[in-house]
Amino acid sequence: MVIIEGGVTAAKGFKASGIHCGIRKNKEKKDLALICSDTVANAAAVYTKNLVKGAPLTVTKKNIANGKAQAVICNSGNANTCNANGIEIAERMCDITAKALGINAEDVIVASTGVIGQPLDIAPIEAGMGSLVSALGDDSCSAAEAIMTTDTRKKEIAVRFTVDGVECTLGGIAKGSGMIHPDMATMLVFLTTDCAISSAMLEKALKTDVDGTFNMTSVDGDTSTNDMVAIMANGMAGNTEICCEGEALDAFMKALNTVTVWLCRNIAGDGEGATKLLECRVKGGKDLATAKVVAKSVICSSLVKAAMFGADANWGRVLCAIGYSGAEVDVSKVDVSFVSEAGEILVCKDGAGVDFSEEKAKEILLKDEIVIDVTLGDGDAVSTAWGCDLTYDYVKINGDYRT
Repeated sequence: MVIIEGGVTAAKGFKASGIHCGIRKNKEKKDLALICSDTVANAAAVYTKNLVKGAPLTVTKKNIANGKAQAVICNSGNANTCNANGIEIAERMCDITAKALGINAEDVIVASTGVIGQPLDIAPIEAGMGSLVSALGDDSCSAAEAIMTTDTRKKEIAVRFTVDGVECTLGGIAKGSGMIHPDMATMLVFLTTDCAISSAMLEKALKTDVDGTFNMTSVDGDTSTNDMVAIMANGMAGNTEICCEGEALDAFMKALNTVTVWLCRNIAGDGEGATKLLECRVKGGKDLATAKVVAKSVICSSLVKAAMFGADANWGRVLCAIGYSGAEVDVSKVDVSFVSEAGEILVCKDGAGVDFSEEKAKEILLKDEIVIDVTLGDGDAVSTAWGCDLTYDYVKINGDYRT
């Protein structure tokens, strides 16, 4: 398996585009994205667990209930959430897209991201659809840009892998910078593959993967109303369709996980106001559930995040987060180390502090990517969670988000 360029257009039979249609005031920022397959594809999606859900999620869930889709339409700048006519607008977006592409409206995945509670005007979307369709091509980058809100950089990746001797490709784009928290992290992810895989196996692979990737990613503890991870598989690679568990599904899931982990790291590292990517690696858990709870608790701690911003090796905050996580842990066995490209330093052994160089620790914590390495000493289970530091700029960004 190799990482390649191309994002959501790397796989055979997929095209994408992104334009500024007028939803956002800034004409320099794209605000409407389209991804489409040459043929109807098998599809699956997972959604936010927030009880308040954006209208596009309701419409998408209905549209792909049959496990099929052919296109994704997504706008930024407005979440189309908590609006009286939200469902009508989301369905209209599907209708306009379907008419322009010559496909069925029920085969359209629809998504929106941006400010909650503001009516979404369909007029700019309708007026811009012709330009959006005309721009369709292999430019995954424009689609990645069009779904961004407070993101500071686009997020796209693709991998090439082999299933039963046949070369397949899987790619993805994502947006996410704030309102990112485990149990669907405002985050949108669109994945495409030319691998032939049944809708049932696609759904199984996606749900299994999300539990250990996007649901282990947190920026600020807020779970969005519009989170969605959707995947389309059009089968154009020509492999024998994956219809059951086995080596072929394992190969697909490895490729999927490579893409999703990369996107998770980039979402966390691009957290609103963030200066550092934080990765908490937990090993020695008595079971997977324990390891996951501990990793999430550490990565979500505002005090840990603030300490990492200040390059302060305040390991007591890590122990504190483990202690209130709710996991059954023998604290007297816990070890903590901080790791970066500048080196590694043990700061806690068997639940107690050890002598260490504060100067070396600061050197390690001043780097852009920090690993908080936790050993529980209770078993063999491992888990990883991703987050970022908490900075002054996070408050500035969210203090005037609507204005």
